[in-house]
Amino acid sequence: MPVSTTVQGRGPKVDRRRLAMDARTLLGLVGLPRTELSVMLCDDATIAPLNEAWRGRDAPTDVLSFPQEEAERPGVFATPPMVLGDIVISTETAARQADEHGHDLETEVRVLLAHGLLHLVGHDHEDDEVLAAGMREEERRLLDALGIDAEAALIHRAS
Repeated sequence: MPVSTTVQGRGPKVDRRRLAMDARTLLGLVGLPRTELSVMLCDDATIAPLNEAWRGRDAPTDVLSFPQEEAERPGVFATPPMVLGDIVISTETAARQADEHGHDLETEVRVLLAHGLLHLVGHDHEDDEVLAAGMREEERRLLDALGIDAEAALIHRAS
């Protein structure tokens, strides 16, 4: 199962090998071990126009997810997708958030990877508190599996 990582822009550097290994682990944990995933690491100047085009928000964001197929419900697809989709992470925004949350950039990017992956498999936290709680619980499970203290990593985040 290929995980591709690309870098665009001038944001802080992240260990792409570790990120790919984490992505493979996470894909296994969500039941899609043979599914392809693309992860782009970029700067704020690259992610801001994507955020405006796809979410109508004229500002940089930390992570965007672009699913190849929509899940019927969280974690459930009509047939397992061969290509799950794309995750775009701004390492500039991630670096700022890492400082705010009291951990390093690598940890923040790993948290954003898990968060973005959950969106690709159909989780949402925007409009429904029950769905947001389910997504948060699944985030904790994935982060714990990566060896990240989920409570510490997620404590300052709003759903």
